[in-house]
Amino acid sequence: MVLLGTLVNAVLIVVGALIGRLLKGIPENMKQTVMNAIGIAVALLGIKMGLESDNFILLIICIVFGGVIGEWIDLDKWLNRFAQYLEAKMGSKKKGGGIAQGFVAGTLIFVIGAMGVLGALNGGLQNDHELLISKGIIDGFTSIVLSATLGIGVLFSAIPVAIYQGAIALFATQITKIIPEAALELFLQEMTATGGIMIIAIGLNLLGVTKVRVANLLPSLVIVGIAVAIIYNF
Repeated sequence: MVLLGTLVNAVLIVVGALIGRLLKGIPENMKQTVMNAIGIAVALLGIKMGLESDNFILLIICIVFGGVIGEWIDLDKWLNRFAQYLEAKMGSKKKGGGIAQGFVAGTLIFVIGAMGVLGALNGGLQNDHELLISKGIIDGFTSIVLSATLGIGVLFSAIPVAIYQGAIALFATQITKIIPEAALELFLQEMTATGGIMIIAIGLNLLGVTKVRVANLLPSLVIVGIAVAIIYNF
């Protein structure tokens, strides 16, 4: 079953988020300390990922052009509308922020990076799910902490994780036929680095240092793919 690893990963995120909601009653000062610790750890993770790039000019170009496109489309606005819809369906009296913050943070942390792509390819090509199950365990523990501090929105990040990794697993054979191994390696490297910039922004947002609309930077990942294709072919 090529989707086993993806399904396990998504389920562990959901389970972790539900466990995290059971811890929502922790004292406010403890929650703030945990939030600050998460912010610092997430920012450090982003820095580590950002340093994966060997071409910082390409990294800057991708993040800038992606940000321009994201602001033009205003993905952040659409995400918040989706969050308000979810909150209305759940009977929440809040207005979007809680679910949106948890959803964006969880999605970017769980989706961006080489582990998910490589794990999905292994599942699709070799029916080997060890990497994705390992990622799922890590994501599950992370979602406990994120959900306890950012809210139930973290649970919904399992949806894009399932879609993204599932699509790669299902089309793994076609992907490896179309994209040469060297190009795929370059894409994973630059995608991880570009995603690292977004994760740094999430960390700074959690610390209250900035208010970056991280969702509007998501098109940068598409720009990375286009840039890598141009570099490899020309």
